[in-house]
Amino acid sequence: MAQVAAGLDLGGTKIQAVVVSDGDVVGRDRRATPRTGPHDVIAALAASVRAALDDAGVGLDELAVVGVGSPGSVTAETGCVSKAPNVFGSPDEVPLGPAVSAALDGVEVTVDNDVRVAVMGEFRRGAGRPYRDMLGVFVGSGVGGGLVHNGELRHGRGNAGEIGHTTVKPGGRRCSCGRLGCLEAYAGRMSIEQSARSRQEKGHKTKLFDIMERKGRDRVTSSVIADAIEQGDRVTIELIDEAVEALGIALANAQNLLDMQAIIVGGGLGDRLGEPFVRRVEEAMVANLRLPDQPPSVLPTELGDLSGAVGATVMLGY
Repeated sequence: MAQVAAGLDLGGTKIQAVVVSDGDVVGRDRRATPRTGPHDVIAALAASVRAALDDAGVGLDELAVVGVGSPGSVTAETGCVSKAPNVFGSPDEVPLGPAVSAALDGVEVTVDNDVRVAVMGEFRRGAGRPYRDMLGVFVGSGVGGGLVHNGELRHGRGNAGEIGHTTVKPGGRRCSCGRLGCLEAYAGRMSIEQSARSRQEKGHKTKLFDIMERKGRDRVTSSVIADAIEQGDRVTIELIDEAVEALGIALANAQNLLDMQAIIVGGGLGDRLGEPFVRRVEEAMVANLRLPDQPPSVLPTELGDLSGAVGATVMLGY
């Protein structure tokens, strides 16, 4: 086999790795993201690459390059990441690229924002292929976005597409970024968990945390939320209703400004709740459009939870 590339998708709850050869995924690995600080996260990323290489039947000596999609603000030139407390436990800068490279015997490592690389995965290999202008919105531990204009990924000055930190409710819930009323404070999975705990402490009954414990999880994952909805848990249903409303406002504002051909909704929560969730978000968005008779195509992802890892290799030209 010719030299291969590896892609890593680093999230608040999981790490997804793929190995790609000639554009095809030939190996993969998935594991939980450690909650014990940057050192253990970096070790888990390297271990995931090695496991995906084993799954592909190739050795580290055949690995040409690694792409990493990480939450937070990324300095591509240095591979450093900051403002990613959902993953590293603090907003401090982490030399992610150099550290992963060292753990993989010096293999070249390139780092970019996790949602931007996932958007490129969908744009080149997934649901975004028919379009030239599109927005990808990924709803997971937080909420991120990536913007493709005229066939090119828009970076701006490093934070283009950060729809999760647009304001949907002035003076509303506090976001992990410290501001009030951000989209992420309503639709991000970590914020949903915090809000559910707050409601439980105030006497509202919820099955959410019982489901979490039965599934052996130490945090509320997308599957926990999906199970709670299926069991008719009122608190979870209300929080998802609020997430849909917030997403509708944010996407309508983006569409009114940019007039895109398509919006793709993905991420751990978006993928797990699937088509019904995407259609509800679309309905909430259309209600806020200036031109509701000219909406963009609103689509679920095609690559699912591989969007980010595959996108990390797309960014490398594989």
